[in-house]
Amino acid sequence: MSDESAKAVQEIAKTAGKAIDAGEKFGGFISRFISGSLEQGVGIFEDKLKYMRWERLQRLMRRAEEFMSNQGLEAPSKPIPLKLAVPLFQAAFIEDDDSLQDMWARLLINSTSIESGIDLNRAYIDILERLTPLEARILERIYSLPFNETQRKRVVTGQLPDTAVIEASLENKYLEQPRDEVKLVLANLARLGCISLPTSWGGGEIFTSANPTIIGKSFVEACTLKGKREI
Repeated sequence: MSDESAKAVQEIAKTAGKAIDAGEKFGGFISRFISGSLEQGVGIFEDKLKYMRWERLQRLMRRAEEFMSNQGLEAPSKPIPLKLAVPLFQAAFIEDDDSLQDMWARLLINSTSIESGIDLNRAYIDILERLTPLEARILERIYSLPFNETQRKRVVTGQLPDTAVIEASLENKYLEQPRDEVKLVLANLARLGCISLPTSWGGGEIFTSANPTIIGKSFVEACTLKGKREI
């Protein structure tokens, strides 16, 4: 065997070794949250997640560990079903935005913690997959207000994403329209069931105010760690 061939074989072996190590590393991470074997975790990684960017995988793992540590958790205390684990990890691993990937990490931690009182719902995965950073920010603003009050009264949207207030606090002053970008956000959040929009007598959407929904409230709570308001 020539020197060049020998070097090529060595490089291939190194690459293969690194791939095996990565598969075991990420597989071990997954297996903790599904309460499964290393082989199951590696299998999920290889079947569904192998071609995701490794830096995003590593970031999610690091953030999940940080969030667990901040919550005083050493390890997950309940598993999530495989039918939910696969789409959750698949979406979380490819998320390019750090703030949204942090939401995935918090959803993962809450869903695998008995103390959180939160059970993972497929709807949470579907919603989070379809959110932009601006939409997540606006959701945080809306659900930072007392839910019981905003169910009976409406949230004024004209100053979103900077400010959200309860309609009654404006003393019936004219409600301004949000900018067009925010209107699109509100329309999508309504489509996802995270808010509801009032309609005109003719059925047209009105964007000057919005109401929270049960699914929106549950989703925000599932993506928020105890003691923290932001998502």
